[in-house]
Amino acid sequence: MDALLGNYNRAPVTFVRGEGCYLFDDQGRRYLDFIAGIAVCALGHSHPWIAQAVSEQARTLVHVSNLYYQEPAGTLARELVDRSGLARVFFCNSGTEANEAAIKLARKRAFRRDEKDRMTILACTGSFHGRTYGALAATDNAKYQEGFGPMPAGFAFTPFNDVAALEKNLDERVAAFIVEPVQGESGVHPATPEFLAAARRLCDARGALLIFDEIQCGMGRLGPLFAFQRFEVTPDVVTMAKALANGLPIGAMLVAECAADALRPGDHGSTFGGSPIPCAAALAHLRVRDAIDLASYVAVREVQLMARLTDLALAFPNAIDGMRGIGLLAALQLKEKYPVGDVVTALREAGVLVGSAGGNSLRFAPPLVIGEEGIDEAYDALYDVLAKLDERKEPILAG
Repeated sequence: MDALLGNYNRAPVTFVRGEGCYLFDDQGRRYLDFIAGIAVCALGHSHPWIAQAVSEQARTLVHVSNLYYQEPAGTLARELVDRSGLARVFFCNSGTEANEAAIKLARKRAFRRDEKDRMTILACTGSFHGRTYGALAATDNAKYQEGFGPMPAGFAFTPFNDVAALEKNLDERVAAFIVEPVQGESGVHPATPEFLAAARRLCDARGALLIFDEIQCGMGRLGPLFAFQRFEVTPDVVTMAKALANGLPIGAMLVAECAADALRPGDHGSTFGGSPIPCAAALAHLRVRDAIDLASYVAVREVQLMARLTDLALAFPNAIDGMRGIGLLAALQLKEKYPVGDVVTALREAGVLVGSAGGNSLRFAPPLVIGEEGIDEAYDALYDVLAKLDERKEPILAG
């Protein structure tokens, strides 16, 4: 492991296999994966349908490049178009690449319409859109940008969930407004329906594209396949990645008809984007989703998860400032005297893997197939850890 570049603060554990909602380390210990590879393994680990699709595709065709048509990329593109109501799909390898493509598409569209002054990409405070330069410039986090300047020009920010500020900032110089329906990295902050509806109205009135970054909150994490379907606001562009192929690297940009001709041959590309194996895995993911009615299942588990997290917030007011969430994406806001990293470590030592996010928040993004018992197991571990950390050194029982 000492040959790896030290740009990750990895935990001292080595995983060797996964099964369902659990991971197993090289010592044989089992861990409940309540973060799912940061909202990636929506169907859990080693799902047999995904494994079969990958195996069969690997024996058939692995790569030919985007100089030619190939399957299953064409089938996956048609599935995403039919399920979203958008018009075209561009495949890449990651979320940040999908957002880079969306930024380029927005600027090229304005250029082709001879709107030379329409170059600004407007994003939100608290945003996270990726680590490459364009996506990073659209990310409102100085920590991620420090030492990498100067950032690309042409990016601006507006307060998240502030309709009045959006009215002011989304002017005729904006090529696109990019927003996460649920901000994940900043601490799991859902957009209000009113904010997203105002974004749709203003983009229509002022000629900008509306881009939804659904990389973390999409692919069923809120219940419906697309986050925009839960908020009932349809954007012009949707960026996807993470859970799309349930663990294999793939990203996608879905585009409405109004912008589908903005990128033409030579404008953008990807060597590995839409490769057969991750596309086959993504198709299998969609088949599983349909077979088990995953949207309805997530709705049931959401009620349980939010109730359990609310119970914890009530039980430990000295440790928790509150909870937030929607679907199976949630956070507990910890008091500053309890560093989130310490709690993540304590939970890992107790056999439960969770994440952290901005504002000293614990982040939860379990596999969407998590059972009632799995949520109860996470609750019990959280309860025990918080009881030990609480300043009274014992549980503060609700009621």
